[in-house]
Amino acid sequence: MDTGTWDALVGSMKSAYDKGVREGAVPRPVIMPLVRGELVGLVWLRPAKPGADTLTGIAALSNIAAAACADEVVLAWETQDVATACELPVLGPSPCLNMVRATPDGHVLHQFPYTEESSSAGPEGTDGPTTVLDWKRAPAPRPGGELPPPVRAAVDYAFTPMELDHPNPFGVTVVLMEEDGYTVRLTDGFEH
Repeated sequence: MDTGTWDALVGSMKSAYDKGVREGAVPRPVIMPLVRGELVGLVWLRPAKPGADTLTGIAALSNIAAAACADEVVLAWETQDVATACELPVLGPSPCLNMVRATPDGHVLHQFPYTEESSSAGPEGTDGPTTVLDWKRAPAPRPGGELPPPVRAAVDYAFTPMELDHPNPFGVTVVLMEEDGYTVRLTDGFEH
């Protein structure tokens, strides 16, 4: 992936977090598979119950990457949100947007810590307080940085060839994930 694409993905995730916090919740974990540097799309975690269901749901984000034969993936998640939903200890700074860039050869963890600040002015001229994010200085990217177990599983399985006896494994995977409640947004070149 080129620098421009990476910067666009980081900017997009930060904007999504800004909007999500204003609306009362951070976005769900998301995977962004790439094939030869081209973004396939974005797939957000389905609604999940705390504990094992969330662990499984995050790991299963890998299905879209495996079906697309991705050669690179980016996963994004919020530290405290995933720790709480998966009933795991907090890894790293919190609150923090985490983004991992992974290939079959390894991964690099990028962390974007923030604080939530209350503002007395509401969004777009409405009355009432609102919450905004104050993005802090990001620590240096960490090659091989520690990942929460379900994210680690998603990274590992993203590059495991899918054995699906179907003429269009990618298309059927998209349909099955949508039926399971995942939110799938594909780029034009990868529509099913």
